Amino acid sequence: MIIKREIKEKVENSLFNGKVIIIYGARRTGKTTLIKEIQAKFPGSNYLNCDEPSVRDALTNKGSLELKDYLGNNKLVFLDEAQRVKNIGLSLKLLVDNYPQMQVVATGSSSFELSNQVVEPLTGRKTEFYLFPFSWEELGAVYGEKKLDSLLEQRLIFGMYPEVVFQDQKNLEEIVRSYLYKDVLQYQGIKNPDILEKLLQALALQLGQEVSYNELAETVQIDKNTVRRYLEILQKAFVIFRLKAFSRNRRKEISKLRKIYFFDNGVRNALIGNLNPLNLRQDVGSLWENFLVSERLKSFRNKNEPVNQFFWRDYQQAEVDYLEENAGKLRGFEFKWKEKKYKQPKAFSDLYPEAAVELVHRNNYQKFL
Repeated sequence: MIIKREIKEKVENSLFNGKVIIIYGARRTGKTTLIKEIQAKFPGSNYLNCDEPSVRDALTNKGSLELKDYLGNNKLVFLDEAQRVKNIGLSLKLLVDNYPQMQVVATGSSSFELSNQVVEPLTGRKTEFYLFPFSWEELGAVYGEKKLDSLLEQRLIFGMYPEVVFQDQKNLEEIVRSYLYKDVLQYQGIKNPDILEKLLQALALQLGQEVSYNELAETVQIDKNTVRRYLEILQKAFVIFRLKAFSRNRRKEISKLRKIYFFDNGVRNALIGNLNPLNLRQDVGSLWENFLVSERLKSFRNKNEPVNQFFWRDYQQAEVDYLEENAGKLRGFEFKWKEKKYKQPKAFSDLYPEAAVELVHRNNYQKFL
């Protein structure tokens, strides 16, 4: 079964516009499949895997003529896992400046390794995309709403990585083992996998809750600055993402807290060793919230919509699970697995009378997604 990725057409429409195209995303989200599908439309294009030592050597610290000799006269070149090439940003700059007729598409499984190398050299010379695990919308285009709804519990537990959806749910443990405890550890020379594992497990167990760096540091028994650094690495490796607290009135609202979510439910569940069905779990509410927030993030990124995401809480413990701000308009959402009566907090209504809070539950979530 072929799932059309939402960014595919946008990438194709961006070809040959005089800029390098960069596709960020975790390993095994389908970047190679995506670029090979695009390559199939352009006979004579060139695909290079930068995991290969010979490819890395040929692209590292070379002048524009050497790069052109190696790449030949191909008008379209794909560089997969380009973050493996040292100083790749400079090489890409030389190509786009000297051979504007050549389109280079580079992928990277770590935004901070590749982006750190290309930010300055490629200022004004790049177009960026992000590829995540399958989105609910992408699956819905193939399965249809009714069939997809019957798969909701599986996706809440096992997540949306392509090989987990299509092949075997046992692949989830391999993804966590090979990606988290191999690839992530090599970024910036993290030398203590035990600390990283403890931190991830602590985050997984606090899913959907406000997170304190001080509390995490105490739990994992490391200093706060190390916690901050590891969280940054995990974000740039597309394992977790943060939501900030929304505030326009700091005397009444908590503004310094943050919530941390996982890009994929399955990765989170594998980290804590809990792949049990929903009727045997105590964390259904947290799984539901993580799923909905992460799917909205995927949707906005896939469509390139500039929507800001927050949560809200005041000092009297009134809260709204999730807020979206777009073009000055504010919307609120409360997440409950089971349908029930809901009345939005009066404190929120008093501060933001223009912003209604909607309840999203098992029976109406399709509209939200």
